[in-house]
Amino acid sequence: MAAPTLQQPSFLLANLKADSTTKPLLQRCQDLVKIIDDYPAKELHLIFPWLVETVFGSLDGIIAGWNLRLLHPRNNEYNIVMEFLNPGGPMMKLVYKLHAEDYKYEIPVNYLPGPVKACIQEGVLPDCPLFHNKLQFPLSGLLTLNLALNPFEFFMFNFAYCLITPKIYPQGYHGSSTDSAYFVLVDTYLKYFLPSEGSVPPSPFSDSRGSVTAPSQRSSSVSFAGYGVHSPSLLKHHIFHQPSVNADPSAQEIWRTETLLQMFVEIWLHHYSLDMYQKLQSPQVKLALLQYRLSMSSMPCQPHAPPGSGTLHTYQVLLPFHSPPPLWGLLEEPFSPTEEHVLVVRLLVKHLHAFSNSLKPEQLSSSPSAHSHTHTSPLEEFKRVVVQRFVQQKLYLFLQHCFGHWPLDASFRAVLETWLSYIQPWRYTGEKSNPQADQSRTVPDKWESFVQENLLMYTKLFQVFLNRTVRTDLVNAKNALMVFRVAKVFAQPNLADMIQKGEQLFLEPEHVLHHRQPRGYLTPNQGGSFLSSRQRVMTDVVFRVKSHVYALEGQDCQYKQMFGTELRGAVMKLIQIIAQARQTAKRISDHSNEVAANNSFLSWFGMGSSDMNNTFTGAEPEESGECLKKTHEFLDRALENLCQIFKLNQGQLTQLIANLGSSQDDGNSRQLPDCIQGENGLILTDLGRRQIMNGLRRFEISYQGDPELQPIRSYENALLVRLFYKISSLVNERFGGHMNALCSRPDFLGRLGRHYLSDQDSSMKLKQSPVSRQALERNRQPRLSLRLLASYRTILLLLLFYFCGALLSFGPISSTLLILTGGFLYGLFMTLFGDKIKTH
Repeated sequence: MAAPTLQQPSFLLANLKADSTTKPLLQRCQDLVKIIDDYPAKELHLIFPWLVETVFGSLDGIIAGWNLRLLHPRNNEYNIVMEFLNPGGPMMKLVYKLHAEDYKYEIPVNYLPGPVKACIQEGVLPDCPLFHNKLQFPLSGLLTLNLALNPFEFFMFNFAYCLITPKIYPQGYHGSSTDSAYFVLVDTYLKYFLPSEGSVPPSPFSDSRGSVTAPSQRSSSVSFAGYGVHSPSLLKHHIFHQPSVNADPSAQEIWRTETLLQMFVEIWLHHYSLDMYQKLQSPQVKLALLQYRLSMSSMPCQPHAPPGSGTLHTYQVLLPFHSPPPLWGLLEEPFSPTEEHVLVVRLLVKHLHAFSNSLKPEQLSSSPSAHSHTHTSPLEEFKRVVVQRFVQQKLYLFLQHCFGHWPLDASFRAVLETWLSYIQPWRYTGEKSNPQADQSRTVPDKWESFVQENLLMYTKLFQVFLNRTVRTDLVNAKNALMVFRVAKVFAQPNLADMIQKGEQLFLEPEHVLHHRQPRGYLTPNQGGSFLSSRQRVMTDVVFRVKSHVYALEGQDCQYKQMFGTELRGAVMKLIQIIAQARQTAKRISDHSNEVAANNSFLSWFGMGSSDMNNTFTGAEPEESGECLKKTHEFLDRALENLCQIFKLNQGQLTQLIANLGSSQDDGNSRQLPDCIQGENGLILTDLGRRQIMNGLRRFEISYQGDPELQPIRSYENALLVRLFYKISSLVNERFGGHMNALCSRPDFLGRLGRHYLSDQDSSMKLKQSPVSRQALERNRQPRLSLRLLASYRTILLLLLFYFCGALLSFGPISSTLLILTGGFLYGLFMTLFGDKIKTH
């Protein structure tokens, strides 16, 4: 198809499908470029769904597509794919070409996130304008609903859905998620359609239809108030009464920006519980917010309001949420985001902060009411509201789900950094700063409103993080680093004061609000004072904080203060755990140094320990040397930052750590963790789990399988271990019956046989570990073991003995007989006096 000729669309699609299995990717892309340029939209319309599925894979995951998430720069096809899918590349040109002709493509409602799907099938229109005016009603019933999307929406839906489609990674795959083709394309699309500088490049094809619903549902006077929870435009509409669409020319400048962002947010973040979604969808919540806002704007002559009316009353009089139909329970979907998913969400958060912070200062400082009278571009207006209106609610619930369900391991770092990126928008202002000075830089006062309007992002998630941390092994350097990162962020000067002020605003009694403005909003010319405008601003701030909390947690939420007594007690508990982890890290480091010294070259001569199980079980493989030093450093700095955040007395903290250190001695670490006796052995309590995670106590765990099948040690010869195992196996198989008969005798010969053919310490070692009764009662059969002869230390001692024998004129046979005689006499001595020696 180097020079494709004009043919019927069916033949064109058939030829492309045939070429997809025979031609290399480079040639296929070159053919597609020519087809996109030469063919009219009418014929390209039929190949578009197939091409999108070929690139991104099918929505059900059966077709893998081009595997963008597994494609990295080292692959030969990487540059070909990036050039083809570039925002200004051939694929996007095809999208614009089809969009100019107003074609529609269907997506089954079943592939929408669970809450949205259930909401639609219940017969209620979702809040997001992205789904308005796109539902197709088939004759067969609601369960086969489809969304009719324009080409750009269809393309972006499949691109976004590609991230959450389960992938089977090839064996041995070790690629990084942050340099995959998919990750780079997300970054490229965000920079192109949400530019920090300039505007979105126009489409190469004319588009006068205004087919995008999101911008068309608002007028220039309404602005972006229709997004989020503060507007009546998002009240529930019945699905059969979808509003009509009237194109708004001024909004067409950013329709692609809005569409891309809404698609990313809905597909990536909209997976919280159905109950939570139903609560957030409740029309009563939004109606109450509207009524409160209207009442506040029309109360200049009202008398002092009695307690119980106003802000809190507005939320407390809401009707109960209606009971969901059985369909809701059937549509519950498991949601376990991958680390790659979270990293892409963090990329989105960082770019949105940079995009929002690129707003011009004069636009940022102007009031919302002034925007309707000034010539503000839609893109600048969009920057002003993008974070709060589009992302805040869903990201909060997404992070809350991850905090509560993510495994207690180091992979949580991706979720943690996403959270820290969101709550630090001042890091993405585009200003270059010295990294050393950035650590102690004061948070500017202009971010106080952001902190207040995102109060739960700081306080509630910090409390959830504390609950995770006390159940985490802080001896691990990666976990200690996460604690340090959070403490360092919240210890930034001025941030804790902003959070505390936001909490005070939320807890402001409502009768105080009305008492502050008995004369309403009169201007000085109308008999008011200049202070009344300040009071109005104060009331607006209080309302924003309260509406933020109630919108995310419900009107019946029980708010726990971050700087309250309860959380302060939790912080003191965390400080104790950090102090314990520091001591454990020091003990592990000291023990590792001792073991390293004992296992030196001199240990070959019998001066070190030869126990195969002589390991300290409190340490992970990476917890040694430099890692333990980092753990101690991270925990020390975390303690300093926590004291700074919560203004803890340094003297009391030092005394607390000193008392803790005196009570935790080495003998205590050798006790068993806290357990209760169960039917099948010991069962750990919650206290015992914390003792193990922080290395305070441990089980004396040893190898409990077949001693002959233990992994080959570094001080053993692998060839000799395998050879002696085969020899001893043959001997044990042939003479096993005789060995059993000998060891079962009660006389002296039986005791001598048990000394040579049985492991005397096996039963004692087994009882030190919480194994089942079946394992405790297991019978070890007598057998011959020659593995000791494969040790380099044994080999060296034998060679030295033969060398000394040669110096004394003993031949090899004489030396061997002397060794065997000495071994027999030693066994005879231990059989006669071994019990008495152990007793003493």
